[in-house]
Amino acid sequence: MGIFEELQERQLIAQITNEQEVKDLINSGNARFYIGFDPTADSLHVGHFMALCLMKRLQMAGNKPIVLIGGGTGHIGDPSGRSDMRSMMTSEIINHNCECFKKQMERFIEFGEDKAIMVNNADWLLKLNYIELLRDVGACFSVNNMLRAECYKQRMEKGLSFLEFNYMIMQAYDFYYLNENYNCNLQFGGDDQWSNMLAGSDLIRRKTGKDAHSMTITLLMNSQGKKMGKTASGAVWLDKNKTSVYDFYQYWRNVEDDDVLKCIKMLTFLPLDEIKKMESWQGAELNKAKEILAYELTSLVHGEDEARIAQESARALFSGGGDDSNMPTTELEFADDEISLIDVLIKTNLCQSRGEAKKLIQQGGISIEEEKINDLNYKFTRIALKDGIKIKKGKKIYHRIISK
Repeated sequence: MGIFEELQERQLIAQITNEQEVKDLINSGNARFYIGFDPTADSLHVGHFMALCLMKRLQMAGNKPIVLIGGGTGHIGDPSGRSDMRSMMTSEIINHNCECFKKQMERFIEFGEDKAIMVNNADWLLKLNYIELLRDVGACFSVNNMLRAECYKQRMEKGLSFLEFNYMIMQAYDFYYLNENYNCNLQFGGDDQWSNMLAGSDLIRRKTGKDAHSMTITLLMNSQGKKMGKTASGAVWLDKNKTSVYDFYQYWRNVEDDDVLKCIKMLTFLPLDEIKKMESWQGAELNKAKEILAYELTSLVHGEDEARIAQESARALFSGGGDDSNMPTTELEFADDEISLIDVLIKTNLCQSRGEAKKLIQQGGISIEEEKINDLNYKFTRIALKDGIKIKKGKKIYHRIISK
């Protein structure tokens, strides 16, 4: 089985141009492909996971990745999948985020001579002359076709800025520039990027007469049709200072039964024959599959030692062993000698608002040392938290609090 057939078997391919040509290209190891990442935060998150794993798979098959950091397009913001305009970032923030991305990607991709390279589109986009761009590139785009693109149609009712309207042109120019300067012949992206990617392939054909191919990756959706990688407290980050290793492990350990095999197939590097044996698993065996998923992905991001510690901690905690040494912990500062449970839930990111915290308490969703708390006025004293106290949200989320 070639790498193309494996991607199909793992249900990773959503849309593709020139299927036979792309199949021959990547199965022979002759693809020089790029995937772009806009630096909208100082850490990658689970939403980037599919792309990171795809790059790793293709590199293992002999293909050459180009990691494109969107230091230039980050000044504009991609309207795809958004109902409002993204807030503008300064150059300093964008550059800082780019550096953070580099460090995290090195866990997935091997960089070096004749291996993967990393480029920043700020190096060429920020130098473009506007009039030259309009004459040289803008003439290749039909406004009518652009407005039919799904990424723009969903924004038309609320308003689409001219700034964002230019994003497709910028992304297309990226592919053209990489094709001309780095012999890039294939681009990958999420399925919501299809219109932008087609624009890039078309621009190269118009400008050079050469074929350049596009393939979109299946978006990682749960059984309810929502993008995976979100929790009640926000995104699941790859930076352990933003999402602890324990929380990262628990996120995958707690996926729905209907999603676990899909995630194992799409995200892990376990052999397909081994995964097929899991398709008949039910009941307690699905919990075993969830442990396998959580361990494999935590090991990939944080290393085997960290994955083992997270797994052992989770097993001990949920078996009643009570080992909370690796549980997510928040040290609380006290303005007075007491702090309310509602404030604690917000400070620990277990809840995002006071209203959410009150509702959770009233519905019996909060336990302290395994005792349900329904009192909205419940408070902790500084002394009581000296040795730490364990809070449980729902049935699966644990957090330890301690006074500074």
